[in-house]
Formats: sequence, C-alpha cells, structure tokens
Amino acid sequence: MRIEAVVLENDWVRLEPGDTVNPEEVRDALNVDPDAWAIMVSTAYGPAFDQWWSKRLAHMQSGGGPCYAVRRRSDGRVVGTSSLHDLVPEHRRVELGSTFIHPDARGGVVNPASKRLLLEHAFASGVVRVEVITDGVNARSQAAIAKLGAVREGVLRRHKTTHTGRVRNTVMFAITDADWPRVREGLDQRLARSGTWVS
Repeated sequence: MRIEAVVLENDWVRLEPGDTVNPEEVRDALNVDPDAWAIMVSTAYGPAFDQWWSKRLAHMQSGGGPCYAVRRRSDGRVVGTSSLHDLVPEHRRVELGSTFIHPDARGGVVNPASKRLLLEHAFASGVVRVEVITDGVNARSQAAIAKLGAVREGVLRRHKTTHTGRVRNTVMFAITDADWPRVREGLDQRLARSGTWVS
C-alpha cells in the first residue's frame, strides 16, 4: 500500500506536498522558537533546515509517506509542517508527526484542521493504525495529542536520542480505524466551533 502525496484542504488549511512548495516559505515558518526545537529529535532551526527538509523529501519519494507544508488559508501563508511517515505497508501502520506549527498559529484551528485532513487521508488509504508519539518532557504536545482523541498507550523508555544528545522517553499514542469515527466526530465538532474562514 501507499499513501499518495496529494493536496489536502479544508476551510482552514491547505496541505501541500513538500516537493511542490517553495522551501523558503517552509524555512520562514520553521526558523523560529529555538526552545521548542531544542527538545526535538532533529531540528530544522537555522542552518539545519536544508538537511532536515531534504531528508523529509527523500523519505517521501522513497514511499515512506508524504510530508506536507501547512498553508493557512486565511492569509495564504505557510505556517508549519506535518507528515505521514514511517509507513509499514505490511502492517498498514503509519506515524503522524514531524509537526511544527509557527507560534502565531498555535492554539487555534490550524493544528486540528491539519490533523483532520491527515487522519482522513491515512484511513482512506487503508491504514488501520496511526501512531502519534512525543517526548516525555513535552507536556504541551501530549495535551494536544490527547485532545485529538488519540489513546495514550504507554511510555517507551530511553527510546530516542535527540539532536542535542539527550536520551528521551517517548510517549506513545495511537488512533486505530476502530477509533477513527469517534475521533473524526470530535474533530468535526471542534472545527465547527471555529467557524469558517474560507468558503
């Protein structure tokens, strides 16, 4: 199975495959908030961007799953990235991650609107499990993932080493195809309360 790199859009965001967008727009969206990047496994901050973005494009082109630039439809600006990556076709499993949202787009409609599109695309492509993982020290990310309706499954101890050399614990969440109707309904209700920016 494959998850095709196609444009995904709704009233709030347009997700554009990474190989179709100007990388300078992506760089501008990601070259902020060094404190947030400091706890991540890899970084796109500053001079690290070119290698970070190239790896995501190569992963997408090898069939690992699409990476996206997140364009806010209210002003047409790229405000972050998100991806469906590390696809395991034989188990119909994929990870939703590599998400970074510019500080001025956090806490609003951009992230849930993006996740709604990515989850729909994954399950429509035949996936049965979408994993969402985060650092054990990242309480904000854990709260956002739980708010999506993902099920917290546990902690993978000393699971990854960050770009700073810190060995991290990873908190594992997942959404299965059986969970998806409930999660979808919750996301749709959240988005309905946000109103419509673009008709």
